[in-house]
Amino acid sequence: MVIKMKDALTIFIAFLFTLMGLQGCGQVAGKQGQQDRKDRQPVVAGQFYPGQASALRSALNRYFQDCSEERRKGALAAIVAPHAGYRYSARVAASAYHQIDPQQTYDNIFILAPSHHVRFKGASLYSQGDYLTPLGKVQVNRALVQKLINKHDFFHYHAPAHKKEHSLEVQLPFLQHHLQEDFQIVPIVTGTHDLSVIRKMAGALKPYFNSHNLFVVSTDFSHFPEYEEAVEADAATANAVAANEPSELLRVIRSQAGGDVPGLATSMCGWPGMLTLLNITSEPATPIEVRKLLYRNSGDVTGDSSRVVGYWAMSMIRKEPTSNKAHMDFQLNEEEKHTLMKIARQTINSYVREGKVPEVEEDEITGHLKVHTGAFVTLSMQDELRGCIGRFGAEMPLYQVVRDMAVAACSEDARFPPVREEELKDISIEISVLTPLEKISSPEEIELGRDGIYIKKGPYTGTLLPQVAEKTGWSTEQFLGHCARDKAGIGWDGWKDEDAELYAYQAIIFRESNKQ
Repeated sequence: MVIKMKDALTIFIAFLFTLMGLQGCGQVAGKQGQQDRKDRQPVVAGQFYPGQASALRSALNRYFQDCSEERRKGALAAIVAPHAGYRYSARVAASAYHQIDPQQTYDNIFILAPSHHVRFKGASLYSQGDYLTPLGKVQVNRALVQKLINKHDFFHYHAPAHKKEHSLEVQLPFLQHHLQEDFQIVPIVTGTHDLSVIRKMAGALKPYFNSHNLFVVSTDFSHFPEYEEAVEADAATANAVAANEPSELLRVIRSQAGGDVPGLATSMCGWPGMLTLLNITSEPATPIEVRKLLYRNSGDVTGDSSRVVGYWAMSMIRKEPTSNKAHMDFQLNEEEKHTLMKIARQTINSYVREGKVPEVEEDEITGHLKVHTGAFVTLSMQDELRGCIGRFGAEMPLYQVVRDMAVAACSEDARFPPVREEELKDISIEISVLTPLEKISSPEEIELGRDGIYIKKGPYTGTLLPQVAEKTGWSTEQFLGHCARDKAGIGWDGWKDEDAELYAYQAIIFRESNKQ
């Protein structure tokens, strides 16, 4: 049989396509087949941790055996672990991973790690293949990674973010060693410090924050102060994380960046990932308890106290729902109300005039003011709203919540410019101390003037305080409609959707009688 040159060329090309496993025009643009897989090779094995599998397993055995902290009860939602060289921080990291039940199975483990080498928009998700370590392959959920990249412009694959980065890689051997069941990861390297982008990332990841997945935040704490200053600064930062409130973490980081801590380069190198998670966990409909597990800094290992790096292990546990009507026992007497109002007024005056948050005199703080609960601070001027910021289900004492919300109300309400000093004499303060949220199944359960409303639909949330319905004269339908449309952004009838959740809460409301 004689084959013409043109026919031979056609056969040869077809043969090549067969060998390469390509499907010609049937291949989807932008998608990577098995032939394009490029597993991410370990880049700090032998530097940050042992490069040989046997030595690595031996080291991990020692770190986990040294864990004296008990595995805390409760449904684990997330952990915070350091990412320095194992010599310095692995003991702390192991105490975080020890909180995971080794027999637990997860659909995905989301790892939020910072970029130390390049700055870029949003976050980079590794979509090219799996991650490799000396202990073997860590499977990446490439389908979910690609879904997130396709859906959100702030998620993408940026090769330089992964090329030399250690902060994500060093977490993987802990998972490989500790977990007995197979797992897959969603590797996320954050490259932005833009707060609006961080909030968007939280919104995109919030649907995956459930009992089927685990979140890991990779971060070290203070960098390069002296030992004692590091201990103090890291305690303040950890307490801010434990408050489970994004604004509190930002406040502490900004305060420490003001130069009060000599030698401090950063309070937390992984704060964008931590802030992303806090924007999810501070959601009041899914209450979280943050637990501090173990603290060390590099000086504990090297003996050099002149320039240290701090490390915290922390965990986040899903709280059991609060029993209905349990909040009715909580009351404040007039003296306690007066103390809270005094704290709010002095805080606002000091912050607006001097940019400083005054210390609270602890001897004035009674038992009820130390209860961990939420509150809103509302500012008015000539009967017009001038600022209103609040916090649900706080993981800090009530008096501290009022202090922090006073600062936020006068400076962080995006609807208004910061309060000016000349306005202080005309500003009136109202405080609303909140009871725990109670899920309701029908609008008929809402008593206008008594109940505030909180609406949740997917990543969208909104609330209106009890006094809003009283001041406006709205009906229950209007109250829900305004909350759904104006606060949650889901449309007037969005609260009626099957996937919308309704919660009610009550408030102890009191107003300033005489401005100081």
